[in-house]
Amino acid sequence: MSRVERAEAREGRAARQAAAERQQAQAVKPKKKKKKGGCGCLVLLILILVLLVGAGGYYTLGLRPVDPSSEETVVVEIPSGSGASAIVDILDDAGLVRNRFCAKVNSRIGGYNDLQANTYNFSPSMSFQEIMKVINTGDFEYISKESIEVKDGARLQQVAEAMAEQLPYSADEIMAKWSDKQYLQELIGKYWFLTDEILDEDIMYPLEGYLYADTYFVTTDNSTIEGFTEMCLDSMDAVLTERKSQIEASGFTVHQLLTLTSIVTKEATAEDQAGVAGVFMNRLAQDMSLGSDVTVCYIFQEDRVDLKVSQLESTSPYNTRKYAGLPPGPICQVVSDAIDATLNYEKHDYLFFIADEQGVVRYSTDEAGHQSNIEEHGLVQDEDKEEESNEVETVDEADVKG
Repeated sequence: MSRVERAEAREGRAARQAAAERQQAQAVKPKKKKKKGGCGCLVLLILILVLLVGAGGYYTLGLRPVDPSSEETVVVEIPSGSGASAIVDILDDAGLVRNRFCAKVNSRIGGYNDLQANTYNFSPSMSFQEIMKVINTGDFEYISKESIEVKDGARLQQVAEAMAEQLPYSADEIMAKWSDKQYLQELIGKYWFLTDEILDEDIMYPLEGYLYADTYFVTTDNSTIEGFTEMCLDSMDAVLTERKSQIEASGFTVHQLLTLTSIVTKEATAEDQAGVAGVFMNRLAQDMSLGSDVTVCYIFQEDRVDLKVSQLESTSPYNTRKYAGLPPGPICQVVSDAIDATLNYEKHDYLFFIADEQGVVRYSTDEAGHQSNIEEHGLVQDEDKEEESNEVETVDEADVKG
């Protein structure tokens, strides 16, 4: 190669190297720009995260209790048909919302799809979400309620008096409703165990014996006479439906069964009810009078044990000392155990019983044995008392019912 050629070769290599360096320089420049863009995105991402955390903290704080240490009870009425947004306003007015905006947001996204109207007892120590969960589930623990006890063995008048203490009605108003024939017909149409038997003209109180004895909680759903009555009848429905086939096999109508059960309830304690029911079944089978003083007490709306001679001579059809068979209707409210004791009565030959001063029931098959039990256990009526009783005039039946 000549000197000229070598010089040209060197120039060519130098030119190619310069071109390569330019290409490399152009390739490096975009990378530097990309690096600067990555820093900007990171800063933006961090800023967004800070804002989200801040907003989340604000939202969470806004749903916290108004006063975590409060022991105050706030009664809140949630009307029927109230939507989530309207409930927020009600709670806010009651002082139970820390941040109204956050509560409104939560009411929309919290999944509260089954909000239940009622009167609730809340506390400022509850979070908004806790309160909304209660309303969404109708949590019984937080529902404002008063309890009314329908006592085992209570007469209907006594039940009305217990109701009057908790509901905005007088006992007379309650009893009047329970005697309203149109209302009674509505109930007969609704409950299978209520029949026209309760409308018999001899019955003192049509619903006597049908309001199941239990403790009931009053809420806005049952704070009326009708609401509470149906709650008691629903309980009786459940008890009787469970025993429907057994009742049908007994040969009694429901009305007759409850009538006999009520007498057994007033005459004996739980452990003796099946035995006492057996005595009454034997008497009914022989067409004897039941001879039960508790039915006479019912005529005069009393729970006393010692009856006056004049009372024992009452011509009321409830007087089972005078008339054979069952009285027109039940004489008190009952529970399932007494119903079962009557349905599953003890089969024996006894026709008489007494309970001594210790409550021990003593049975006998005939009147002589019965009198012997009375004399032996000191239950003979004092002669002075008997003479005094004979001097008392018979109480007029119309006056008693009035």
